[in-house]
Amino acid sequence: QVYLVESGGGLVQSGGSLRLSCAASVRTFSIGWFRQAPGQAREFVAAITWTGGRTEYGDSVEGRFTISRDNANNTVYLEMNSLKPEDTAIYYCAARLAGWGLKYDYWGQGTQVTVSS
Repeated sequence: QVYLVESGGGLVQSGGSLRLSCAASVRTFSIGWFRQAPGQAREFVAAITWTGGRTEYGDSVEGRFTISRDNANNTVYLEMNSLKPEDTAIYYCAARLAGWGLKYDYWGQGTQVTVSS
């Protein structure tokens, strides 16, 4: 069992920044961030491997968001800059046990991000 706890969400004005954190109980292969806005499908945001720090980003956030990890504290961060109202969503982190892909095995409870115009 892998436990994930997100934090750092909140209300920010358009153009502002937020940093989300995902604290994991153990390190697996990778951690991904996803988001889901009301009435919309879940969207891949970014992912990072614990070993090597390989990263991948969704098209809508590339260049604005940065994912990083702190192996000593089993924590992954999502630095979000130049936020737009369309970034408003619940953000979830998820753990993938092995291999690179979009199917994740464990999920956190989510943290709300609201960007006002």
